[in-house]
Amino acid sequence: VQVAESGGGLVQPGGSLRLSCAISGNSWRTLVMMWYRQAPGKERELVARLGSSATYADSVLGRFAISGDNAENTVYLQMTSLKPEDTAVYYCHALGIGVKSWGQGTQVTVSS
Repeated sequence: VQVAESGGGLVQPGGSLRLSCAISGNSWRTLVMMWYRQAPGKERELVARLGSSATYADSVLGRFAISGDNAENTVYLQMTSLKPEDTAVYYCHALGIGVKSWGQGTQVTVSS
């Protein structure tokens, strides 16, 4: 299984972005899909998780939403009301039986 992120970029505070994680080699529905992020000088942190249900870090609850598309075999992270502290490299991570896959990351910068 391989995953590949896209959709990062520069956005102003209060803006929105949608990140995509394209999965190959298996259906996302058979996996636990996660979005992590890592800001400069900080540890990588779990932002959102999609298994039997969706869960979120407290820092993004109510602003971010994780979802999956069966036809595209892609998992999305819709980010709204972005803040400068959301600036980080965002990584997609897939877990399953015999599966532990990370993407290369996509940079999100929130700045005016």
